[in-house]
Amino acid sequence: MTGKSKKGQAYRYAPAFILLFLSTENMYGAALYNKMQMEIPFCHADGAVVYRTLQDLEEEGSVKSYWDTIAPGPAKKWYQITERGLERLEEYREEIEARKKNLEFFLDSLEKIPGRPFIKK
Repeated sequence: MTGKSKKGQAYRYAPAFILLFLSTENMYGAALYNKMQMEIPFCHADGAVVYRTLQDLEEEGSVKSYWDTIAPGPAKKWYQITERGLERLEEYREEIEARKKNLEFFLDSLEKIPGRPFIKK
C-alpha cells in the first residue's frame, strides 16, 4: 500500500466517527479530537482533520454549531448533530457493514489457501 492510500484510509471515516460521537452528546472540537484519540484503536486523524471535517459536516447540514461564551475561559464552538447528520450516520453504517463483509470474505478465503507461507500471525 502506498503512503498516499494509507493517508486516504486514515481519514476516510473521520466524518462517521465524528457523527457517532456527536449522536450521544454535543462536543467542541478539541474534545472530539481527544475522544477520537482515546477511543478509536487506530486513529490517525490530527486536529486539522477534525476541524476540517466539522466544517464540511456543518456546510452540508449534518451538524450545527453554537458558541459557549458563559463558561470560564475562552469561548468554545460546540457542535450538535442534526437530522441530516443522523441520516448520514445510517448511510455510514450501511457502507461499513458492506465493507466489513467484504473484508471478512477476504480473510476467510485467505485462511483456506493451502500452505500459506506468506501469512504471519
